[in-house]
Amino acid sequence: MYIIQSYSLAIIFCVVTMLCWGSWGNTQKFAGKSWRFELFYWDYVIGIVLFSLLLGFTLGSTGENGRGFLDDIYQADARNIWNAILGGIIFNASNILLVAAMAIAGMAVAFPIGVGIALALGVIINYFFAPQGNAIWLFAGVALIVAAIIIDAIAYKKHSISLKKVSGKGILLSILAGVLMALFYRFVASSMVTSFEAPEAGKLTPYSALFFFAIGVLISNFLLNYIIMKKPFEGKPLSFQDYKKGSLGVHLTGVLGGLIWNIGMSFSIIASGKAGFAISYGLGQGATLIAALWGVFVWKEFKGASKSVNMLIFFMFLLYLAGLALLVYAGT
Repeated sequence: MYIIQSYSLAIIFCVVTMLCWGSWGNTQKFAGKSWRFELFYWDYVIGIVLFSLLLGFTLGSTGENGRGFLDDIYQADARNIWNAILGGIIFNASNILLVAAMAIAGMAVAFPIGVGIALALGVIINYFFAPQGNAIWLFAGVALIVAAIIIDAIAYKKHSISLKKVSGKGILLSILAGVLMALFYRFVASSMVTSFEAPEAGKLTPYSALFFFAIGVLISNFLLNYIIMKKPFEGKPLSFQDYKKGSLGVHLTGVLGGLIWNIGMSFSIIASGKAGFAISYGLGQGATLIAALWGVFVWKEFKGASKSVNMLIFFMFLLYLAGLALLVYAGT
């Protein structure tokens, strides 16, 4: 299987993760012009599963080091398989809430609050179980990112009041999504080997862990997304007949969203072998910054904002950048 050999390359992989995790939401924005997020999400999950298989039979099955994709699946212990699947279930619950928040409040709000909370809590959780990197710089970076989250929430509230469109529901969904999202990565990490070059028996390599994670997302979607379709946060209940009405372009947009997100996930756990889980996860969740850039400058979600709101957004970006820089420095 393919294994990263240097910290610098691991950081590049984490940056790719950040770009993918911060950009997949654009597919929902495109599809959302004519397509409810609950329907979009079925295709999104298909994209996640397809890429996990593609990666397993390509990078996961090449090279002389580690353990091949199929061999790794055959030897895996049930407990480790379950942990990876459980990570997928928890992620799916959190991501459905995040997509709902994004549909209600926009990318520039849902990502900084939801993913920002996930970043802060996730770094702490992953460092506690697998400490790697300088704790002082690591948690200083987390503190700056938390400050950025607070500033973004204040900016959104001020802008929403000026438009008389305050969405407490959007903020609440973002917070719930962030708390759950902080937990999923730890379960996937706990199922994985500690040495990619000399994998322990019974444990999963990144490629098989990603596959079982995707299975957890797929299985749980038949319950979680179905419930949201019947009891939506906004709008009328939906049925699978509504899903069948989607055009090929709309369905492919959802699949593309899942592919983009899972490229980020795979690069994150592949990079964890050199960067450590806390840094790999934390940098990847810098996706918040990318999503906020999309939301502010492309989707114009703060269009017409006052000077004070724009100043808050500017400081939010600065704090995020500074926090991410400290996360990188923590691993050097």
